[in-house]
Amino acid sequence: MSVTETTQERAAPIRPNQGPVAWARANLFSTWYNALLTLLIAYVLVRAVPGIIDWALVKANWTGDAAACREADGACWAFLAEKWRFILFGTFPDDQHWRPTLAILSMIGTLVISADRRFWGRALIYIWTVGIGFSALMMFGGVLGLDYVPTELWGGLPLTLALSIVGLVASFPLGVLLALGRTSDLPVMRGLSVVYIELVRGVPLISILFMASVMLPLFLPAGVSIDKVLRALIGICLFSAAYVAEVVRAGLQAIPKGQVEAAKALGLGYWQRQRLIILPQALSLVIPPLVNSFIASFKDTSLVIVIGLLDLLSTAKAALTDPAWRGFYKEAYLFVGVIYLLFCYALSRYSRYLETVLGQGRRR
Repeated sequence: MSVTETTQERAAPIRPNQGPVAWARANLFSTWYNALLTLLIAYVLVRAVPGIIDWALVKANWTGDAAACREADGACWAFLAEKWRFILFGTFPDDQHWRPTLAILSMIGTLVISADRRFWGRALIYIWTVGIGFSALMMFGGVLGLDYVPTELWGGLPLTLALSIVGLVASFPLGVLLALGRTSDLPVMRGLSVVYIELVRGVPLISILFMASVMLPLFLPAGVSIDKVLRALIGICLFSAAYVAEVVRAGLQAIPKGQVEAAKALGLGYWQRQRLIILPQALSLVIPPLVNSFIASFKDTSLVIVIGLLDLLSTAKAALTDPAWRGFYKEAYLFVGVIYLLFCYALSRYSRYLETVLGQGRRR
């Protein structure tokens, strides 16, 4: 037998016996505590699932008014049929709901296209410019015969996506610069970066949003004001940049020093080393925590209610203030939770895929 064949046999993974019984034995009953945990989860599911199905489907009220829902024992999906537009779009004009719908599709489409590695490069800049620009055109209007809609009327899912996507995209370059500054050999740059990162990470996001909304206008000249959504974006950007900086710093410190020395030996300058050698490897190492930062930013947009903006969760709460439909909290929060789950699960799965693809070159 040749050396190549021997190596291939050693590298080939050992596959367990195929079939559902073998899979269950390997994944559910591999040890006594895994078997106990499997049986406990199965018991909980057997007790809970029939009741959930009975409440959500069998006894559910799909049409009618609030009075009919209160007489029924199941879920009141008629509440969502009545309030789903307000939950998704907030106080955006009812006859213009097609515009935030297109804005949502544009932002999601931009994310989906960006996930394709074939578009990574200069083309991605144009894709984001077109995608975000089209979304802004749909939301603002004021041109091409579209009615102007002020940001005070924005709300729901478009506002949540805009704050999270634009906030993270704007915070990423700042976070990378802060990470480079914290690992810099220049004492002034390192000190300023450390002070900013530790100061921002040491306070909650709600306080930064409050400062951006209440304190920032006090430092502006008389008669000068900043849009409320823009103030929220500034606060989210400054907050997210500090966390992105720490994630990127971990990736920078994981790069072997020999690669930096080799780059210097080739005559590459500081920015050439970072752009061509250091940053690509560092960012590929920290993909999971970067995606976690985006997921956290996506969910933290619910805090903008403190400055008077109605995000997706806030519009669901506002819909429940209608006296006729008050009390159907489970349906409202379940609807919003499913939306959050879909976005966060898609991001986590893509993060896992990207980590696997980019990590193939590091496997031995």
